[in-house]
Amino acid sequence: MVAVLFFVRPVWAENSVVIADFSRGVDAGGVPAGWQLKEKYGKADFAVVKDGDISAVRFRSANTSFSLQKEINVDLKQFPVLTWKWKVTKLPEGGDFRKSKTDDQAAQLFIAFTKTKSIVYIWSTSAPQGLTKDTTPVPFMHVHVVVVRSGAAGTGTWVTETRNVYDDFKNFFGEEPPPASGMRLQINSQHTGTSAESYFADIAFKKQ
Repeated sequence: MVAVLFFVRPVWAENSVVIADFSRGVDAGGVPAGWQLKEKYGKADFAVVKDGDISAVRFRSANTSFSLQKEINVDLKQFPVLTWKWKVTKLPEGGDFRKSKTDDQAAQLFIAFTKTKSIVYIWSTSAPQGLTKDTTPVPFMHVHVVVVRSGAAGTGTWVTETRNVYDDFKNFFGEEPPPASGMRLQINSQHTGTSAESYFADIAFKKQ
């Protein structure tokens, strides 16, 4: 039975703010509770699934680009550390965000702070792990990309990530971060005309 939920607030606990718990139901269109679907190119292929004991959202891209996004309000001074689980089962062949014609990734996690500043953590096909780059897509807009994982190593298994977003923001922008105001989970393979598949689960901000 499908549970129809129109809005779900982040779950606040003493030591964490849960952003994504994909066991909490979906709306009439199958979108996870509290999230919005954005189709950029082609038709989205996603589902909330149970992968072993992990409740997750599964993305599949075949020459498409789409995302799930939601508004958040997290004070990084209180909750600086972001943790999440992801699993990539298919990388877009030839994907490399450093060139516009190959800017495809199996898994991207965006955090927006203002209309002009954001950070995106990616699992890249070919860009080296640990690389950070300000892509600056338009004047006055700064998107810092962090290659958290690269290539086939670790694909097919769940990987838990931990990033100090407070420190990342200060390092990238040279100032104190405002509250994190939005999150987006994305997949795309339209630039390379290939396909990709990934899963996300258990996203939360935590205290140091």
